[in-house]
Amino acid sequence: MSTSRTPRRADVTTVDIVGGPEPLTLALHEYDARWVDAYRDQEQRIRDALGEAGADATIEHIGSTSVPGLAAKPIIDVVVAVADITAEEDYLDALLAAGYVLRVREPRHRLVRTPARDVHVHIYQVGDTAIDRYLVLRDHLRTDAADRALYESTKRALLTRRWDDMNDYADAKTEVILAIRARAEARRAMRSAAAGGPTPASRGR
Repeated sequence: MSTSRTPRRADVTTVDIVGGPEPLTLALHEYDARWVDAYRDQEQRIRDALGEAGADATIEHIGSTSVPGLAAKPIIDVVVAVADITAEEDYLDALLAAGYVLRVREPRHRLVRTPARDVHVHIYQVGDTAIDRYLVLRDHLRTDAADRALYESTKRALLTRRWDDMNDYADAKTEVILAIRARAEARRAMRSAAAGGPTPASRGR
């Protein structure tokens, strides 16, 4: 897909969380290899819903359930890249018709989920840096046992507390996630430099 498409309209400028705050009620589960199959089922469901556009769409498994060996809440997180985030009629209507429900509409990002709330689909425009941030964190946690253990212990410590809003729990993990992702990006830059390729920063210059 091209990243140079002119948006069909201006994007939203406010955050709309449909249904308002929700308490965190799920506990961590030990890693379950069946999460891979659950993701694949959702990927195909999304591709089928998007029709022709879904055939070559970038769709990835992200979040803790995408990292073997990492305990996680049993929620499958998926990221989807669409040509134009503002053109909701090109993707959102189809996903809603496929049975997903809208949870978040905010600048650059939409989130739909299953009615059972066990699948979250994050939608961004092609080329959005948020997609790369998800993937670099995922790939690093898959290969770095120390940071994987750090992230899991952080989640376990936070889940000893009561959370009346799941978003507050997510925010509480931010400091650790940023530190891990910084190490992941530094490692990627070192590997790229050793291979003689451009670093992520230089690609954007």
